[in-house]
Amino acid sequence: MELLKIHLDNEKILHEKCKEVTFPLSEEKKKLIKSMVTYLHDSQDENNQKEFNVRAGVGLAAPQIGVLERFFAVNFIYNEKEYKYGLVNPKIISTSKKMAYLENGEGCLSVKEDHEGEVIRYQKITITGYDVLTEQEVTLKLANYPAIVFQHEYDHLDGILYYDRINNSSLLGFDEDAIAIN
Repeated sequence: MELLKIHLDNEKILHEKCKEVTFPLSEEKKKLIKSMVTYLHDSQDENNQKEFNVRAGVGLAAPQIGVLERFFAVNFIYNEKEYKYGLVNPKIISTSKKMAYLENGEGCLSVKEDHEGEVIRYQKITITGYDVLTEQEVTLKLANYPAIVFQHEYDHLDGILYYDRINNSSLLGFDEDAIAIN
């Protein structure tokens, strides 16, 4: 397993807004983004967690590895569908009115302590970006858990951590009608 240095929430870099990535992408940047996707896959293996003392992750954003640029990786399976992307310059272009939250709360590779409370997010989003894995622009329509994962990673690009959204009405705020996702 190739290890990446994950920066923690007490570091300034995780609270800063990232700049757009310029194209064309260097081979080094493509390799870095692909290694982020692979890291996530490998981190989900219990043997790797024990051997390398890593936590399982489904998403990883550039600032978490010390880069203040707008890209993130995701790698997980939900309802038998694989979500495996290295998105550069992602943009959320539409959202649902309906809100949702993860029933068991959110976590983050950069946050060691759990923070209890609901993180209210859009139940559905449409996001665009350049996917390094397929080398093309993609438009993804996401709902429920995948939508929440992508929003979590997207927030990192704006210097927002999930616990900043807990009970914070100045962000999305609590919605009594939000649905719980498990």
